Parts: sequence; C-alpha cells; structure tokens
Amino acid sequence: MSSVSRFTRLTLTVAIVTAFAGCGQKPNAQGMGGMPPGEVSIVTIAPERITISNELPGRIEALRIAEVRARVAGIILKRHFREGSEVKAGEVLYTIDPAQFKASFDSAKAALEKSQATLVQATLKAQRYKPLVEVNAISKQDYDDAYATQKQAEADVAANKAAVQTAALNLGYATVTSPISGRIGRALVTEGALVGQGETTQLATVQQLDPIYVNLTQSSTDLLNLQQAMASGQLKTIGQGKNKARVTLVTDDGRTYPLPGKLLFSDITVDSTTGSVTIRAEFPNPDRTLLPGMYVRAKLEQAVNESAILVPQQAVIRDLNGSTVLVVGEDNKVAVRPVKTGAAQGDSWVVTDGLKPGDRVIVEGLQKVKPGAPVKPVQWKGPVGAAPANADAASAAAPDQAAAKQDAANKAN
Repeated sequence: MSSVSRFTRLTLTVAIVTAFAGCGQKPNAQGMGGMPPGEVSIVTIAPERITISNELPGRIEALRIAEVRARVAGIILKRHFREGSEVKAGEVLYTIDPAQFKASFDSAKAALEKSQATLVQATLKAQRYKPLVEVNAISKQDYDDAYATQKQAEADVAANKAAVQTAALNLGYATVTSPISGRIGRALVTEGALVGQGETTQLATVQQLDPIYVNLTQSSTDLLNLQQAMASGQLKTIGQGKNKARVTLVTDDGRTYPLPGKLLFSDITVDSTTGSVTIRAEFPNPDRTLLPGMYVRAKLEQAVNESAILVPQQAVIRDLNGSTVLVVGEDNKVAVRPVKTGAAQGDSWVVTDGLKPGDRVIVEGLQKVKPGAPVKPVQWKGPVGAAPANADAASAAAPDQAAAKQDAANKAN
C-alpha cells in the first residue's frame, strides 16, 4: 500500500507540474509573436451637398368648404343627391315645397301689372292736361295733380318690380343647389322636415378635395434658426426659380404619398399657445385618398447645405456626456472625438461640429478597439449610414468563436 500511494502521489505531482508548465508557455508564445492590429472599417469625411428637410406634423384641410343651408322656410319635399357622392356646382340637392313662394310670385306679378296699367292712365291724363294749362283752359292745380299722379304711378311700378324680383328669388331658393363642385357628406335633414323657420338650417356640407390643403406646424425657434443660418451664408435658400421647394407626405400609417406637393405660404403670426408657425402646402388628390381632418407628416425642403458633413448613425456613440465618434489618426491609432450632431439625413447624422474633411471615422469594429490602440483601417464598403447585412451578428459571433477555439486548445494541451 505504501508503494502504491507513493506512486499515485508522484503521478499527480508530475501532472500538476506539466499543467502549470503548459499554462505558462502560452503567454510567452504570444508575447514573442505579438498580436496584429485589429481591422476596422472607416469612412473618410468629405463635404456633401444636401437639402435640409424638416419633418413637420400637419392636418388635411379641404380646399373649399360650402355649408348648404335653407334660405327660405318650408317643408323638404325631396332629396336629390346620394350621400358621399361627387356633385357639380349648380346641381339640385333639395326641393322645398314651392307652393307658397309660387303664390307670392304670382301676386307680386299681378300687382306689377296693375301698377303699370295705372301708370299708363296717369301718363295719358298728364299729357292731355299739358297743352290745356298753357292756354289757361284748366287750372294749374289740376295739371299739377295729374303730373303728381303720374310720378306716383311710376314709383308704384318700380316698387312692384322689386317685389316681383323678391318673390322670384324666394321661389328660386325653394330649389336648393350646390354652390361648388366637390364631395357632399351626409344629409342633415330628411324629407318632411321643416327648415328655415326662424334660422337658416344647414342641410349638407360640400367639400372640394382635389387639390387639397395640408396645414403644417413648425416651431418658431426652428424657423428663426433656419433664417439666421440663411442670413449668415451657412445655408442657401430653396424655393426660387426652377429649384422650387418640394413637399412629400407621409400618412399616419407610415406610407409615403406618391404625389408631390407644393409650398403655398408661411403664416406671419406665431400661435401664442403653441409657439409654432403654420405652413400651408397643396397636394393633388385625384383618388380622394386624403380626407379632411387626417393627421399626416410632411417632409419639407427648406434650405440647401453645400458643404455638409455626414457620418453613418451607427458610428456615433451617445451617452450622458454627449455624442462621440472614434477616429483613426495618421499613426493608425484610435482617438475619441466629441461631436455635435444636427438633423438626421436618411441613415446618417449631420455633424455640425467636431469633424473636418479628411478625418477617418470608424463605422465597424467599435467594440474591438480602445482609444490609443493601433488598428488596421479599411474603407467601409457599405453606403453611408447603412450597415451591411449580418454585420452585427458576425461581429457578435467573432468573440464567441475565438473563445471556443481557445477552450479546445486548452483541452488538447
């Protein structure tokens, strides 16, 4: 037993010494060979010409809105339109019982004819009296009375003509027509309803939907900063001549409206409750897909930056201290560079401060490098701001694969 125990202890001692020796050889081997610099993908900063676009919230508004109302009192006899359909200007919408207005018109017309007959009689009498008064065959008083009667008859004719016109208007108002062309909404009254009694009853609403307005709101602060940048020469104005400002629309479900719009005007008054300015654009709407009251977002081109600096969004590191990027210096060593970013341009950030043309910014491999470490920069092959497919998965899998190979090597040793 004693010899076996001594043999077992000797075997364990040799195994432990061998294991320690094997573990100690690896750092020495790595130290002799050295690790090569890590490879990172970079973009070289170069100024670009971009259009400054702002995405603004807005609401759809009809080009014209006409509230169809009863202009005379009466009973609705018939509705002539189909709710939700397109109507033309002058198209008949409702018929109000015209019997009363027809009677009033006939009465006024008869009164006019009577006054016209009276005028004829008064005129003939005045004409007969005129030569007689000149030879003193009648008194001047009789001629004056005949002349006054003629003038009174002329006034009665004029008044009765106005009454006939009023009666004709009321008779015409019994037929309610559409004041504009557009799409009519639901009927607000039905046949048999008494309308216009004491007030002008609304019967329906017609809205012109093609083209259609989009009312946008922009912060007055943003608008002021934009105007100051234009005044200082940092940005150029857009919207003059051939380079008219374009407006693209994004509906509430995230789809882009296929037809472009045009900018009409910017309001001159700031809303005291919201601190925003209203901007109006006009869009064609042939299919009536844009309806009044819809919430939309519009991308509005407002200026041009001739020398903008863009970096892919994945290259910008954000934390509580602000935004930074990792750059590769002339000695191929990594350095941290604080930056200030502006608006997003596609999948890139517009950098307003911290970078200059020629700087090399790391886009891929950020997790493998540290400030001051040497790297091997290669030009990034992806478009600005868009990571190649499976890039993140490959980067995440690389450390795991290396660890697995190291464990296998340790087991083999």
